[in-house]
Amino acid sequence: MNNSNQSKLTLIPVMITFFTMGFVDLVGAVSNNMQEDFGLSDSAANFFPSLVFFWFLIFSVPTGMLMNKIGRKKTVLLSVVITTLAVFLPLFDSFMPTKESQLWLMYISFSLLGIGNAIMQTGINPLVTMLVKGHLASTLTFGQFVKAIASFIAPLIAAWGATTTAPILGLSWRILFLLFFVIGMVATLWLGMTHIEEEPIEGKASGFADCLKMLGSPIILLSFIGIMCHVGIDVGTNAVAPKVLFERLGGAGDSLSQFEYATSIYFAFRTLGCFTGSILMRKLNIRTFFTIIVLMMALSMVGLVFGTEKWELWAAIALVGYGNSNVFSIVFSQAMLSAPEKKNEVSGLMIMGLFGGTVFPLLMGFASDAAKAAGAQYPQIWAAAVMAVGVAYLLSYIPKVKQN
Repeated sequence: MNNSNQSKLTLIPVMITFFTMGFVDLVGAVSNNMQEDFGLSDSAANFFPSLVFFWFLIFSVPTGMLMNKIGRKKTVLLSVVITTLAVFLPLFDSFMPTKESQLWLMYISFSLLGIGNAIMQTGINPLVTMLVKGHLASTLTFGQFVKAIASFIAPLIAAWGATTTAPILGLSWRILFLLFFVIGMVATLWLGMTHIEEEPIEGKASGFADCLKMLGSPIILLSFIGIMCHVGIDVGTNAVAPKVLFERLGGAGDSLSQFEYATSIYFAFRTLGCFTGSILMRKLNIRTFFTIIVLMMALSMVGLVFGTEKWELWAAIALVGYGNSNVFSIVFSQAMLSAPEKKNEVSGLMIMGLFGGTVFPLLMGFASDAAKAAGAQYPQIWAAAVMAVGVAYLLSYIPKVKQN
């Protein structure tokens, strides 16, 4: 078997690992269920996505340094083990004696989910660069497509579990964790048994301060902020879309859970965007493609702020899902290509930018709670306005994208 075919076969367990990366998006899918179960405010419910992405700030750069010592495959394997443990813990929720202890178990689970995902996203992208030659952005986008499948089915499974009249093992929406635990075990075993030849690290490995100094490069700094905006919009839409539909379209007797399908709309178009983007980026100029998708996101923000009809809101959610699906791959590849000799370190810095998933939901929660306190009719408008700031930044990033 030649090296090309071997690399393609090796990509299979790596792509399954991309699927486990999508486990992180279950946070948005279940946070609204948790809000109802535990009687939380918007800002308290949005704390859970923020908690997950907080760990990207702590673990991303050290993971880049860890890869220099133990290799990329072992680093990614460690992340899959931690992620699998994270989705295993909530299965013991019913054994906890009080609501408070159940809540603490979810805090621990989501923290482990964030830690595992921070390590995974830092390690898996440089791992892919060893397996493919050329078309890095499109290959990473295909990986994001696989990840998006997990993101897409998470709210569907959670909604089914919450509404089914015959809950499996009494798990309700927690059935999602059982399914993802089984898939996580498969990913752990398959990747662990796969041989991957890694390129040696040349020269002295960078320390923590050396990694942070790389933010002095304008393109790396601007890309870092771009990643923050991308994930903030992603997590923010995931959490706020059902609430937007509920406050604009809901009537007396309706509950928030009836509008959970909004998250599925978002991830359906995000999945479609990843799949078509991996093809289109091989044919179109990268800057042109990036311009189109960011303009789609800008139009979606207009819909989320001013839309009142169902079709307007659905279109807005679809546009931001499709547009945002390819932002990460393009911005990440721009940063990686700017310093090819420091892939591990640049990856750590870019994944640290996923800390935006902590900043945006918190700001959105504070904004909507403040609007509610002021008696606003549609308080989620202010949450959408926070995301619009992130889209405005991505518009300013367009000139930085190299035309291929």
